[in-house]
Amino acid sequence: MIPRLQEKYQGEIRTKLQGLDKYENIHQVPKIEKIIVHMGVSPQLGKDVLEDAIKDMTTITGRKPVLNKAKVSVANFKLRQGMNTGCRVTLRRQGMYEFLDRLVAAALPRIRDFRGINSKGFDGRGNYSLGVDDQTIFPEIDVDKVKRTQGMDITIVTSATNDDDAYELLKEFGMPFDGKR
Repeated sequence: MIPRLQEKYQGEIRTKLQGLDKYENIHQVPKIEKIIVHMGVSPQLGKDVLEDAIKDMTTITGRKPVLNKAKVSVANFKLRQGMNTGCRVTLRRQGMYEFLDRLVAAALPRIRDFRGINSKGFDGRGNYSLGVDDQTIFPEIDVDKVKRTQGMDITIVTSATNDDDAYELLKEFGMPFDGKR
């Protein structure tokens, strides 16, 4: 079964963006390539905090996360090479569209005093990064079982060559930007 946003992209968004006369070929129209979800966890907090982060990320994304390990030792942070510092999941194809749909339609509106996401989160190459302070905005997470609130970083990688094209693409997908562009 094809996700709703994937059908919307193939049917409406791609033809609308191609109609702007920026792109000669349909393959030049920007698309979302992947979504990376990352949770950083301090090694000093213990192993159970990392296990809770892995469990929550598995529930949110539907994929088992990969552990991030420290590449170098930093004495001031009591960090040794090879220690687990967090976890991440890379979503592609259908899982990516399903996650984006849940993020836009269900999770972001649950943020308290939500007035839109920051439209300045682009990196200059058409990729957008967003930080979420609390994992309980996702409806899959049971609030009663959360021991510690954990934030996460979400990066949406697009094939757009500049920020304006990526902004238009994400706006068409329904991303609720704050309008301060």
